[in-house]
Parts: sequence; structure tokens; C-alpha cells
Amino acid sequence: MTKPTGDSKTKTYTRFDKVQSIQHIIFLISFSVLGFTGLPQKYMLSPISIGFFNIFGGIENVRFIHHTSAIVMMVVSLFHVLEVLYRIFVLRTPISMIPWISDARHVYDDVIYYLGRRKHKAYYGRYSYAEKMEYLAVLWGTVVMGLTGFMMWNPISTLRFLPGEAVPAAKAAHGGEALLAVLAIILWHFYHVHIKHFNKSIFTGKLSREEMEHEHPAELAAMDAGEYHTPIPEAVLRKRQMVYTPIAIAILAIFSYGFYYFIGYETTAVTTPPVGSTVQVYVPQTSTPTPTVTPTATATPTKVPSATPISAAGDAPAVSLSSTPSVANAVVTWDSSVGALFMQKCLMCHGATASGGLNITTYADAMKGGASGAVFAPGDSAANLLVVKFEGGKHPYAVLSPEELAIIKAWLDAGALEK
Repeated sequence: MTKPTGDSKTKTYTRFDKVQSIQHIIFLISFSVLGFTGLPQKYMLSPISIGFFNIFGGIENVRFIHHTSAIVMMVVSLFHVLEVLYRIFVLRTPISMIPWISDARHVYDDVIYYLGRRKHKAYYGRYSYAEKMEYLAVLWGTVVMGLTGFMMWNPISTLRFLPGEAVPAAKAAHGGEALLAVLAIILWHFYHVHIKHFNKSIFTGKLSREEMEHEHPAELAAMDAGEYHTPIPEAVLRKRQMVYTPIAIAILAIFSYGFYYFIGYETTAVTTPPVGSTVQVYVPQTSTPTPTVTPTATATPTKVPSATPISAAGDAPAVSLSSTPSVANAVVTWDSSVGALFMQKCLMCHGATASGGLNITTYADAMKGGASGAVFAPGDSAANLLVVKFEGGKHPYAVLSPEELAIIKAWLDAGALEK
């Protein structure tokens, strides 16, 4: 609650106490870190994002920082809930951040003012309708980001209760809400609070009388009339605190369990393997070619296999080595091995969500390419965008082992066949 200090000329009003200022600063830091580490993951194929990942040593480190900042935001949000409930139920502070009918009147007065039909803006109380809408947007955004973040952090648990489309939908909602929040803070909040009028009250906690007259005239008038700060008897205050304490402990316990469930319940397999590691993803029934090995000539057999059946003694007829299929002649196709490899490595980003415009759900979708053009150019693996990215270590998210990359190159050199 705002309190005046000083004489009439230098009088200042305490708009926010230290607890509120600290909450705002922590929330500001965590929000900024989430924005800086989240948007590069949304646009992971952008050169700026790739450079950002390289600076922090890979996307895994960026993801860890992002998760840590999310936990900090959840903790400060929980503290804010407990602090607001204390102010409402114990201190009986008026609920001034919720829009009321009077705010509709303020909107009308401001529209008339901007049209030149009124000499002054609306007489705001402690918070204007714009500040109230910003606050509700923060509440809404925090809830949406928390729920969708949980769904992406724990996809297996999510799919026990929701259909498979829920996780891609959560990813789209999470990224869209994040972009909306960042733009709203930069284009709306920073302009109105820090550029149009540099309001330092959230950091200093105080406003001058002139600022109060300009920004919150109705609140200032109520203060001058002595309508604020009715003292609460000590006995009444302690009684309210005794009622509030078990409620706060119950809320804290529920949220603590939720945090534990959110963070530690599930460990998914969506990780980046170390560069150079060998991961056996798919083993076809037929031998796959090794492009780097040049087939050597085989010796001419000394005996041509005959149609004579196996003798009673168990002797099998001699078989010519030339009649055995060569490994180099085995054809690698999408259906035999390559499709399954891409499904294992790339489906999370290049499935239905089609990051970068590339969808590898089916062979036909994959051959359409992405926003940068064709990804699979049959006949020449060295000229393929995919091979260039993985051999140069430029892909920000996935890593292919040399064996896996050899399978893909052999498939491309053979014509990138489907069957």
C-alpha cells in the first residue's frame, strides 16, 4: 500500500515494498533468460541460433539453462501466490489488480481524451486498466507455459492421458506463447514503463507526488482524504495469521510435490549423443554396403556347382564364390533401413511440426525438401545438404555416428530409392 514520506515538496510515496521489488527483479531475470534460451530452440535452424548454441557449448547446455530458469520462475510464482494471499486475507489489502466495472469507464474516458474531446485522461486508482491487463497476461502466460512445458518435459506421462497430437500441440503453443510474451514485454511494457515515462518505482519502491498526480490521481486523493492504512489490532492480526499459516503450508506442500513431479518424474531419451559415439540404430536382415571399402576380385572357382543332391555322406556340392551376392551390390532403400534411421533421429523436430519446412514422416514428404530447398539429392551424397550439415557438425540438435552417416551416403549414391 502506498505511504507518504517527507514534507509536501519532497514527499514520496512507497508504492512497492522490498519483497515486491525483489520478486519483480527475479521474475525479470528468469523471464529474460527463458526468452534468450527458448527462442533459439524454436528457430533452431537459424544461423543466429546455431551461433548461440556454439557459444554455450551445444543445445544440451542451452536446454539445461532454460530448464533451470523455468524452475526459478515457478518458485517465484509460488511465492507470489502465497504473498498475495497473505495481503488479502491477513492484511485485508483491497484486490486492486483485478479489472472492475470502473475500468470500463476509464477506457471510455481515455478514448474520449485521445479524440480531443476531454482535457485529461481518466483518474486511475492504484493500478490502471492497462497495468491490470498486463498482470492478467502474466498470470495466463505463466500457466500456459508451465502446462505446455510439463508436457514437453514429460511426454511419456502426458501421452498416458492425452492423444499423441498433444505433445506437438504443446510445443507449438509453448513457442507461440513465448514469442507473444517477449514481443509484449518489448513493444508494450518497456515502451509505456521505461521509455515513454521512465518509472523507477519497481526498483526504488517510491513515487514522487508529481508522479502520483499524473499516474494515480484517484489513489492520491484517497490518501489525502485519510482513507488508507487503517491500523489492524495486534490480536486480530495474530488470529488471521494462525488461520492463514496452515493454508499456506498446504499450498506449499502441494506445489512442492508438483515441482518434484515436474522435474524428476521422467527422463526422456531426447538427448544429444557425444560426437564420435557409435549407436546401433537399425540392423537390416540383409548386409548393408560399406562405401569406403573397394570390393576385391574373387578367385575363379575350380568347380562349378552342380545340381547333384547332397550325398548320403553329407558332402555338399562346391558353390562358386561368384554366385554369392556381393555386399557392395546390396541396395540400401528407405524401407530397408534409411527411413527407420531418420524416424529414430529426426522425427521429433521433422515430424508433423516440420521444423524448417522439412517433414520426414514419409518418403514422399522427405523428398519434397524444406525451406532451404531439396535435402536429399539422389546420385551424389557429397552435394547433399544433409551430409554437409552432419559432416561439418553444423546441425544444432542431432548427431549421426560415422556408421549411420555411411548408410545415408550409400543410399543417396544409389539413387535414394524408396523400395
